[in-house]
Amino acid sequence: MTARICDGYDDAVAGTADGSTVLVGGFGMAGMPVDLIDALIRQGAADLTIVSNNAGNGDTGLAALLATGRVRKVICSFPRQADSWVFDDLYRSGRIELEVVPQGNLAERMRAAGAGIGAFYSPTAVGTPLAEGKEVREIDGRTYLLEYPIHGDLALIKARTADRMGNLVYRRTARNFGPVMATAARTVAVQVDRVVETGALDPENVITPGIYVDRVVAAEQERAA
Repeated sequence: MTARICDGYDDAVAGTADGSTVLVGGFGMAGMPVDLIDALIRQGAADLTIVSNNAGNGDTGLAALLATGRVRKVICSFPRQADSWVFDDLYRSGRIELEVVPQGNLAERMRAAGAGIGAFYSPTAVGTPLAEGKEVREIDGRTYLLEYPIHGDLALIKARTADRMGNLVYRRTARNFGPVMATAARTVAVQVDRVVETGALDPENVITPGIYVDRVVAAEQERAA
């Protein structure tokens, strides 16, 4: 399977349906696929569930998507920061749902989705309000909670470089959630700085194999359009 090199960001998110679960890469703004998020705003899908590390920063990127009122629920680890006023206002006024997931569990739940694992046990969040309603099991004298995979209809991630097969190389910490999200979604759209010819990337540096990638758009292509 070869990833499709899209004509632009709007092309990369075309067809996103109302009610979709969208996995959004980024650790704060590091690795945040802002241009793809802006394209999703223009595309107009509503009633979305957003899965990300946090719930937006300032007024751009994920926060701008939340501000449209088209997100029904956020699943994240860090919903509140000093600049999370968009999410704060929506949540305090009852206009958005929130599921808080510890960061390691968030990554592992998506990894489980990509690996075909039906569920797993984790000790994280035992004895906290996040454990409410979850199955509890004692294993080797330690208490664990049953956690289920998070599957996405669409993943929006950012990488540094792709080749024409869709193989991805990331830039430092911008790697964060991108690799696990790419395995957990039915459709994976990636924004990159540039696309190189197949064979130009050192295979030892490829983090996400192209088999997981469906759509790629490069900033250099968008500027030329």
